[in-house]
Amino acid sequence: MNKQETILRENIRQAIRLVKKKKMVDRQKQLNEESQLRNLVKQFLDIEMKLISEAKTPDNDPAPHENTGINVLEDLLKKIIPILETDYKLLTTDLEQRTSFRSHVINAVVGTLTPVEANNDAALGGGELQEEVDIDVVDDDKFIDVRGETEPEEVEEDPRDEFGIEGADVTGRNMAYASFKKIESSIIDAYDLLSNAEDQELFYDYLIANLKLYFDKFEKELEANVSEPTNQAYDTAKEAEPEGEGGTPEGGEEEIEFEV
Repeated sequence: MNKQETILRENIRQAIRLVKKKKMVDRQKQLNEESQLRNLVKQFLDIEMKLISEAKTPDNDPAPHENTGINVLEDLLKKIIPILETDYKLLTTDLEQRTSFRSHVINAVVGTLTPVEANNDAALGGGELQEEVDIDVVDDDKFIDVRGETEPEEVEEDPRDEFGIEGADVTGRNMAYASFKKIESSIIDAYDLLSNAEDQELFYDYLIANLKLYFDKFEKELEANVSEPTNQAYDTAKEAEPEGEGGTPEGGEEEIEFEV
């Protein structure tokens, strides 16, 4: 190997080393740039997620209503509405069951609060409510049993029968009874907090109104879940489908003409 060839080979080696070194530098530069870009994207996403979270997060400390009765009712609804919603949406066999559930719950609320209101009215009247009852007092200890008769056994009545509304669906009644037992004490306790007549009246009226509105909302949500969406193309094809097994005429495929 002559000297000229040796110099040429060395120059080639140096050129190869320079190319490799440049590739390594370029690759490192590319990695650095990609890392910076990822950091920028991450910072941007963090800011966007924070803004979205703040926009969706409800005010945990909203301004209270000017009426105490409404404030107490709002706190009560937060407790009882999820219970009623869960039980109501279990009744999916037919609308009659849900209608019965709704009627029984509202009727039970009215029946529970009406005696409380009456007692409050009597208390405000100064306790002048009087009732004259003519009672003949009989001393049972003087009775001598010579017949040996035994008292008939009392048949224990189903409390759901007294709770029920005549003619309403029984399944809906039973579900409403169980559901109301879960919320009854909460309703009474909330109402008992109020002594102002205006607070009591608004609490009572708005409670009944909100129960009805929420039941309407539950029903719409159930209807939305069970309804099947369709479109014009499907409806047109369905109408054009010939009667018979397989849905197509003998000897060929079904042709559907579309108007343009």
